[in-house]
Amino acid sequence: MTTTLATDRRARTATPVLPTADARVVLRPLPAGDARITGGFWALRQERNGRDAVRSGHRQLEAAGNFRNLRIAAGLEQGEAVGPVFMDSDVTKWLEAVAWEYGRAPADDLLELQREVTSLYAQAQAEDGYVDSVQQVRSGGERYTDLKWSHELYCAGHLYQAAVAQHRATGDTALLEVAIKNADHLVRTFGDGAAPDGTPKTRDVDGHPVVEMGLVELYRETGTRDYLDLAHWFVDARGHGIIERAGGEPTYFSDRVPVRQATTVEGHAVRAVYLAAGAVDVAVETGDTELLAASERQFADMTATKAFITGGLGARWDWEAFGDPYELPTDRGYAETCAAIGGVQWAWRLLLATGKPVYADAIERLLYNAFLAGVSLAGTEYFYVNPLQQRDHAHRDENRSPAHGRRGWFDCACCPPNIMRTFASLDGSLATVTDGGLQVHQYATADLGPVRVETGYPHDGRVRVTVTEDGPLALGLRIPAWSDTTTVTGPDGRDHPAAGTLHVVERTWTAGDTVELVFDTTPHRWVADARIDAARGQVAIERGPLVYAVEQADQQGFTVDDLTVDADAPITEEHRDDLLDGVVTLRVPGSAPAAHEQSAWPYRRLDRPGGAAHPTDTTGVDDVAGSDAGATAVTAVAVPYYAWANRGALPMRVWLPLAR
Repeated sequence: MTTTLATDRRARTATPVLPTADARVVLRPLPAGDARITGGFWALRQERNGRDAVRSGHRQLEAAGNFRNLRIAAGLEQGEAVGPVFMDSDVTKWLEAVAWEYGRAPADDLLELQREVTSLYAQAQAEDGYVDSVQQVRSGGERYTDLKWSHELYCAGHLYQAAVAQHRATGDTALLEVAIKNADHLVRTFGDGAAPDGTPKTRDVDGHPVVEMGLVELYRETGTRDYLDLAHWFVDARGHGIIERAGGEPTYFSDRVPVRQATTVEGHAVRAVYLAAGAVDVAVETGDTELLAASERQFADMTATKAFITGGLGARWDWEAFGDPYELPTDRGYAETCAAIGGVQWAWRLLLATGKPVYADAIERLLYNAFLAGVSLAGTEYFYVNPLQQRDHAHRDENRSPAHGRRGWFDCACCPPNIMRTFASLDGSLATVTDGGLQVHQYATADLGPVRVETGYPHDGRVRVTVTEDGPLALGLRIPAWSDTTTVTGPDGRDHPAAGTLHVVERTWTAGDTVELVFDTTPHRWVADARIDAARGQVAIERGPLVYAVEQADQQGFTVDDLTVDADAPITEEHRDDLLDGVVTLRVPGSAPAAHEQSAWPYRRLDRPGGAAHPTDTTGVDDVAGSDAGATAVTAVAVPYYAWANRGALPMRVWLPLAR
């Protein structure tokens, strides 16, 4: 096996999505090494992720048995496979995180971990390219007999993504060789026509998409057109009854309607958004405008009818699924962390394909609220699900419920390594380039090719962009949809661009020229569409890009469950550098009863507040719908939703009932 390692110690930050020169995209990622977060909000989280989470991930995977499964498959140990069927995917997502982290902060120990686990993967691989340790150990050599549940191609997709990351970020080809061998095996096995031995190829799709994204990226890295063609086949094969004929429920598997005909997302949330992201990859590389238009249509419907205010995706605990339109419960909302990551991946691809700022706005909402809530400030404890309310006596699910607080690992550990790889590769999704232009989409203290960005974002709405090279440049700056008024001051004067646009300053620059942006971070109350039953009669509070929550740790003299808030009383801000790594807290006027008494029947007639509440209840007000000891004025303190549960798994809510 030929292995090439990067010999210099310079960062090789690169993007997980790298369209080919022929891809029909409007925007392109910055070249490798041109984007680097250098300080501020995201730098702290990347540092903790790399220093603590990524490195401890190796120990977690060893303890959970993932590596042992590979050793058994390789013939290095004896025993039975443990864990879910997709255990290998946790390994490869972690390997991807190791690669991006090495590109961000080169270190010898990361290379040693990479070499060790990559070698194990190579040893587990069968001669014909097949590799899936759980299937190899448990199934006695049988393959692809129950693809709707076996995750064999899902594991392959994550293998390809990790291999590409390793090659781009470290120069190592070892895992790439494993991936190519496996992908060649898939090309011989799946699709239309005949296999090399003359037998018909297998017309089947995996129950959990991701192989589509992996195959396209492997095509981009190797130039092997067969990989792109197979990805296209997998996308187009869905919705034609393959999974249903195999006994699967088609809606759950995003297999009810052909992808290019679908008008919305449905079923298992992570499956749906991974498939959608892969479809965009296929569309831009093949010039399939119909497929791209379908993806834009589905994304728009998702954000209009199936997304939480945090951007979170997936309404139901049952089957981790999208619900009906406007079915967005607060205390039982699922909003899996992996779904948020998949939503970012989909939106990023749509941004590259179309250049539309709406997708950058969506990425921002997802990153700060839906994704970031899934990991502790320390970076090493995780939420699988992210509801918008936790009651004082919350439902407790042993493996996933926030009622237990964030956990260091899960039996179904898809989220932790997914979070690790997202943090480690975040630099590459801040900005894009065009011929003669640079577009800044996400604001962080960073070096982005010919510009340097400095900001206290997201808590501070001021951003300074300094051009570091002489010459002509069309500098694009996203104006967030949430900023009612924005001031942009540059060498040519002052502008007030509209919210939700890309403001372009085009001129010949002198190194040292600056552009300063001031966004309007005034806190605002939001109400939900009346069809969102769970939020009716309530408000949520946002400041800048951040959704806020009221958490019990900050309240004095009342419980979060009892709080009602005023509709229009002024909200005041306080900068707290000593709290939750430094946040802006909001003080929200409201009211709460001093105490409750339990009633015989918890309902009362609205037209007789002091009368009988139930046909068998004539006892009067003290036993009717509870007895409150008078509502008193209170001031609730709200913190960014992403930071909740870092002081214990305490009661919390995003949607706050209005006082009547």
